[in-house]
Amino acid sequence: MSSTTILSYAQRLKSISHLGLTYSNNEYDTERYRELEQISFEMMQMATGLSLEPLTVYFSQTKEYITPKVDIRAVIFNDQNEILLVKEKADGKWSLPGGWADIGQSPTEVAVKEALEETGFNVKPIKLLAVLDKRCHPHPPQLDYVYKIFIQCEAITASYTEAFDILDVKFFNQESIPVLSEDRVLSSQIDLMFEYLHNPEKQALID
Repeated sequence: MSSTTILSYAQRLKSISHLGLTYSNNEYDTERYRELEQISFEMMQMATGLSLEPLTVYFSQTKEYITPKVDIRAVIFNDQNEILLVKEKADGKWSLPGGWADIGQSPTEVAVKEALEETGFNVKPIKLLAVLDKRCHPHPPQLDYVYKIFIQCEAITASYTEAFDILDVKFFNQESIPVLSEDRVLSSQIDLMFEYLHNPEKQALID
């Protein structure tokens, strides 16, 4: 069984145990759910190589119903059919501009904000391209359960600016895509974005 599969099962167990601990009204059930939670942590440890302490700390502040996090990526092409990528300071690899969704902002507002903050480009959203469950794609194992939203945007003004977490910003054609930050985006997903460029009538992909 792969690490990704183990982590997926562990996340489901953690969600079930969390709901049980939240709503249980007797000591017997609470004890069982705590045991289930401990098993989920041990499975996460197997899948990620992290020790148990940071795993338990990571989830300790979560009180509400556990739901997926949402990662939003802006897809920006230029007139030469090149795609805009940013070089992440975290790992020195490339990704589409974007990041976690913010409470109080719509998905398109987040895409516009992230593009501006990471590249300096003022963009306007054009259309939704894909909503992907990260579990269904070969990303490296990650503790969070994540949905990824890809939104095509058009550059209104293009003036590069420095960002604290970005090393470089550059357009690439499909044949010269650099090494990608696979925690954030996969080469298959970049290829999918080019499919939308060449076939504007292509339906949005779900999952």
